[in-house]
Amino acid sequence: MIHSQPAASATRILAGLLEARTGQQIAPSRYWRIQTALAPILKTQGIPDLDALVAVLSDPENEKLLQESLDAMLNNESFFFRDTAMFAGLRAEAFPVLRERRAQRKALRVWCAGSSTGQEAYSVAMLFDSERDKWLDWKIEIVGTDISPSVIARAKTGRYSQFEIQRGLSVDFMLRYFAQVGEDWVVDPRLQAMVHFQEDNLLKPRADLGQFDIILCRNVLMYFAPETRHIAYSKLERSLANDGMLMLGAAETVMGHTDLFSATREMRGLYCKAVAGRTGQSIIPPPLL
Repeated sequence: MIHSQPAASATRILAGLLEARTGQQIAPSRYWRIQTALAPILKTQGIPDLDALVAVLSDPENEKLLQESLDAMLNNESFFFRDTAMFAGLRAEAFPVLRERRAQRKALRVWCAGSSTGQEAYSVAMLFDSERDKWLDWKIEIVGTDISPSVIARAKTGRYSQFEIQRGLSVDFMLRYFAQVGEDWVVDPRLQAMVHFQEDNLLKPRADLGQFDIILCRNVLMYFAPETRHIAYSKLERSLANDGMLMLGAAETVMGHTDLFSATREMRGLYCKAVAGRTGQSIIPPPLL
């Protein structure tokens, strides 16, 4: 009982550091996650408890350890074809519209923001490849970004455990797009060639990613405070083509959070630009058919 108050203070400090650096919030009712997430670091570093960790992290010389600690606390939950109805909507409704809009240049750019260990980006690649005849001679580029260096490193390997490969993947797609190597499964090189992964922070000035025709930012902004969510929406708006589409998670919406995007009437979870921020001109993309 003597250490309960310092421990509570340490978890608040660590939660505050996480939010300040990444925008991701941890509710007080879930502060137990901090102890669980950081336990391996405490053991590896020989640090007795969270109070001692906070003291160590206060030294600017320990920036690397701070990054590792933040990385461990991030919520990196992901699996293949998460929210299957939304992927079905991409295939049946969004992609055909984008194919018509980009028919002249035959190029399409997709950004998976907060892509974690890569399952979402590879799921999008599988959607395109499974209908390869529709995308002949097209240049399809998928960019997956995340603030966590460790999950980006994992995503680049395209290597998943038996448990991970069974979450969301049909047997057909598992056998078609993955090869078993030892106890793990490795994604087909053809899909890896379609996807590029790199670190990016939605709260920092944008990396040189260019503009995208569709952005998936799913189950990311729900962890942000209103003020940081506004910063993220601004970055997403600047990164989206004027007639492009933004997809949020099933439990997320722009309503009441930003006026930079408006909902499409035809498809749940898809949003279009409300205005072109730099010119001030209204942009009303053609409705989804």
